[in-house]
Amino acid sequence: MPTVFRAQGYRFFFYSNDHLPIHIHVEKERSTAKFNINPVELVQSKGFNAASLAEIRNLVAANEQLIINSWNEHFGNQ
Repeated sequence: MPTVFRAQGYRFFFYSNDHLPIHIHVEKERSTAKFNINPVELVQSKGFNAASLAEIRNLVAANEQLIINSWNEHFGNQ
């Protein structure tokens, strides 16, 4: 599970066998979420409240290019 970045206690990562569309997984303690990239949108969440999801969405949007570049580097422009 390659970690792309960490911010504000969240870990943003891919699973090694992930699939298109480009997306990012997020975890903090026992809570998880998945966001698609371009457009940034929540796919699923377990344990995060609305304020946390808004914060995560902003972090994903602010790091969108990093996520895309990391995805392409790891998965080879699937």
